[in-house]
This record gives sequence, structure tokens and C-alpha cells, in this order.
Amino acid sequence: MVDSSYYLMVATFMPLILSPVVYFLGKRKGINITTWLTFGILAISTILVIIPSIGLGSGGNYQEIFDWSQLGHFGLKLDGLSIPFAITIYLLSTIIVIYSKPYMVRKILIQFDQVKNSLGNKSQFDDVENESYSATDGKSLSTLVLNADQKNYLNEQLALYYTLYLVFAMGMLGTVLATNLFEFYVFFELMLVPSFFLIAFFGYGNRKRTSIMFFFWAHVGAVVMLLGLMAMGFLSGGFDYDVVKANVSQIPPAWIAVIVASLIIGFGVKLAAFLVHVWLPDSYTDAPTPITVLISSVMTGIGAYGLIRLWIELLSGPGNYTDYSIYVNIWGLATMIYGGAMALMQKDIKRVLAYSSISSMGYLLFGIGSESVLGISGAIFMFVTHALGKGILFMMAGSIILQTGTRNMDKLGGLGGKMPYTAVFAMIGGLTIIGVPITSGFMSEWVLFNGALQNAVVDWSSLKAISFALAITATILTSAYILWMYKRIFYGVVPETLKNIRDSSMYILVTMGILASLTLVLGLYPDLFYKPIIGYVESLYDHSPSEIIPVKIKAGTGQEPVGQAGVSPDQGQSTSNVTNVSYFGSAQKTHLISGNQLVSFVTI
Repeated sequence: MVDSSYYLMVATFMPLILSPVVYFLGKRKGINITTWLTFGILAISTILVIIPSIGLGSGGNYQEIFDWSQLGHFGLKLDGLSIPFAITIYLLSTIIVIYSKPYMVRKILIQFDQVKNSLGNKSQFDDVENESYSATDGKSLSTLVLNADQKNYLNEQLALYYTLYLVFAMGMLGTVLATNLFEFYVFFELMLVPSFFLIAFFGYGNRKRTSIMFFFWAHVGAVVMLLGLMAMGFLSGGFDYDVVKANVSQIPPAWIAVIVASLIIGFGVKLAAFLVHVWLPDSYTDAPTPITVLISSVMTGIGAYGLIRLWIELLSGPGNYTDYSIYVNIWGLATMIYGGAMALMQKDIKRVLAYSSISSMGYLLFGIGSESVLGISGAIFMFVTHALGKGILFMMAGSIILQTGTRNMDKLGGLGGKMPYTAVFAMIGGLTIIGVPITSGFMSEWVLFNGALQNAVVDWSSLKAISFALAITATILTSAYILWMYKRIFYGVVPETLKNIRDSSMYILVTMGILASLTLVLGLYPDLFYKPIIGYVESLYDHSPSEIIPVKIKAGTGQEPVGQAGVSPDQGQSTSNVTNVSYFGSAQKTHLISGNQLVSFVTI
């Protein structure tokens, strides 16, 4: 449905347009006006995204299309794929605004002292953490009395932080709403630039080196992806998604292989998959924790969105997905195991969670490569549950840093009695990542693994069966590192230096509580997202019943497309024609035409 409203346009560009206002007003009026103005902008934008999502139901879509240039139309689209991504991105961005205030106040004041007192001593300036402005004495940051220089520096730096923050959030949203390949790439780069500056300006340790490494790897992945996007656009005759999807049969098979490889590698870098993950641990560790929450919870997972939208949806056709899916599946499995094993070897809280994020991205890749409606649907929902669970855990890390001045687990212990609310919310976040009922993590893993098993059984593939078994085993690693981390932080004897600490401020606890509540709500009512998600994934295969799963078309079986289904230029929707039905054993095999392409299903 193409709509004449401007909900998505306003939601996307209002943060960008008002970001200079936040900066100049924040410098003059102080940190409170900066925080609440940023919160208000993103809260309104989030509501504007939710409004058109409510009435879509299963399989519907909402689009705002505008004339643009010779590269096609500029459009913003909500459907079953973009809804969970868009709402999660802006919802977390809005919540983290509030969480950022006490954390960034402390971070900026420490930075001010380092700049003032370092006198060129780089090693002191690069300290990872210290107890300055922490609550080890039981006092709150609100009791601090700042001098004029501190206040001016704090106002300016926090205004800069929230200005970059707004652009960062806007770039992420635009990426998942785009309807044009060139538009997608512009937004993709737009979310990279502010995140680079946020790490460079406000990070820990050798933050300039870390930010450059982050930018380099992200840009390498983006350039590799760009090669595929350009080939898709030029060879299909246009850059609009609908044009590419309608004309995919015109792309030579040799170029299909190149395009698919560039997309998988490019988005694999974004997902920090095994072997192209080297940028992630330092970036997550050295970034300020509120930004780590956003990068880990939503930005990295956008790579999964790109694979589903640009590869599975736009390049639909015999073999374009199924010929490569098993490699993605195995790559995801390797990423799951590697990330989980490395997380067990860390003593830094943020580093444990960084490698945990690598493992979680492996789950997404595993589901994307499952060749299953349920597997792909579970991977999409896994993005939401990962965002909630990992968001809570990184917020827990920030809470502990704020109160204790350290993130080294060797210096922690027994904090469950000192920080009870943080401990409870952290447990909910940990159980979400593990996948325990009644959290949302259980519903994503259940559906994802169900789809992977179905496909292995239908194909009678020993490789897929072994991959499934190993993936189930990898969940044991997830349980191990989460529970081990939790035990070292919240159980045991409280160190003498931490006897007087108390739980974090309401800014921290309320925001953690909101995410914890959301993961429980989605665990009980997963259809809030699963209804549009499964409707979308089924639409990739012509609105097949939910029990139908896609199966690779075997070579040499004489299965040929018989006829074509046109794509309406107005609606961008492909129609479906059943061409023949055959029976084998107890299963019914149905061949459908999707756009110009043949898709095969098995009902079991």
C-alpha cells in the first residue's frame, strides 16, 4: 500500500533536522534540556513508526514513495521484515537516551580530568576505567558540585554526544526502511559515520585506534556490498527494489554468483561473523557503554536484515538462495561456537558480552541459511530478542562500571545484595540470551531450530542434521558463559573496596526494567511480532501455508518454470500461480511461480 501520509518521512528525518538544535540548545541550557529534548524527539519518532505498523496485520505493507532521480524513487517501507527492525531500533534508541545521562556525565567528567591533568601523558589519558566519580563511597553523582569549567565542558560534550546520537539512530532506521539500493547504501554509511565519532570522542582506552579499526572494517564490508548493489541495479535495469525483484531473471547466472558473494561477505562483516569479526571485541569494549548497547543490540544485526531483504527477497529464483544457503548455515554455526568459546575465556564484562554478541549473530546466520520459513522467521525474531537481552546485559555492565569504577570480574563479587535490582534485571537479560521460557529468547530459538530441523528431515541431509545437532550443543556454551559471568559478579564475597556501594540511579534501573518487561511480554505474546514476520516470510514464497517449507530444487528433475507472474509497478507485489502438483511418499510437492521464478515447496 502506497500512502500519502508522511509518518515515516517525519520519523526518519526529524532527528537529523533537529540535531543542530539539540547541540546549540544543550551548550547553553545544560544537560537536562539536552537529555529530555533528545528523548522527546526519538519518542515522537518511535510513535510515528508504530502508528502505520498497527493496522498492517500479516502480510501487509505501508509505503511512502517520492520521486527522486534517475536512480529511481526515494521510498520508506514498513512490512513484516522492517517492522520488527524499525520498532526495535527506535525503541531502544529512545530508552538509551535516558540511560545515557548518568553514565555519560561520569564519563565526560573523567575525560575532563584526564585532559586537564594528563599534561601530555598519553598513558594516563588512555586509562580504561578508574574509580573517579563512581559510587564506591555510597554517594550519587547528583551530589557533585561542579566548577564553571567542568560545567561548560560537560554541557558542550553531552550536547555533542546527543547530536551524534540522533544522527546515528536516524541512519539505522533509514537503512531498514529504504526501498532503493542507492538509498539503502546512503543510510548504511550514514549510521557508520556518527558511530565512528561517538567511539573516537567518548570511548575508552586507545579509542582513536579502535574507532579507526571499526570504521575501516565497516567500510570494507560496505564497499564489498556496494559492488553487489551496483551490479544488481545496472543488470536489472533499475535501483528500486521492485524493479530489481521483477527483473532478476535478466541478471546473468555468472553475475548472480558474484552478487550473492558480495552481499554475504559484506553483510558478514557487519554481523562480525567468524573470520571477519576482528573489529568487534575492541569496538564493543572501548565504546561508551550506551553506544555499545546500540551497536551490539541493533546496528550489528542490520546485516541480517540486508541478507534477507537484498539476497533472499530481491534475488528470488531457482538456486539463487538454496545453492548458497548451506554455506551461510555452516558459517553461522562456526560463529556461534567460536563466540561462545571465546566468551568463556574473558574476565572483562564488556568483553564477555562482545564475544557473546558474535555468538548471537551466528544464530541469525544459522537461521537465515536454514532454507525454512520457520528458520528465517526465527532469525528475524532473534534480532528482537537479542536486542532486548543483550541490551539489558550491556546496561548491567554500565551500571556496574558507574557504581564500582571497574568492569574486571576479578575485582567484583557479591553484588547481588548490594545491587539487587540490577541483579534481577541482569538475570532476565541472561535468561533471554540463553533462551529460557518465558522470555522472548525461548520463542526465537524454538522457532529457529524447529525450522532448521524440519529442513534437515525433509532433505534427508546428514550435513544439515549434524549442523542442527551442533547448533543445539552450542546453546550449552551460551548457558555456560552467561551463568559463569553472573556468578562472578553477583555471588561470592563483596570486596572490601565495594562495601559501601549501592544500586544505580532510577535513570539506569527504570530503563533496564522496561527492556526486562518487554522481553517477558514478547515471551508470552510473541505474535506481536511473529504475525507480521511469518506473513512476510511466507510472502517470499507466495503466501504459502505456515507448514510449507522451501526445499532446494534438485538439478536434473525437469522442473522448469511454466509461465510468468507479472509484478505491478504500483504495488510492487508478485502474484502466484500454481503450475503443477505431484506426490511422492506421504508428502505433497507444490511448484509455484514467484515473480518470474520457480520456487519449490514440500508440505509435510
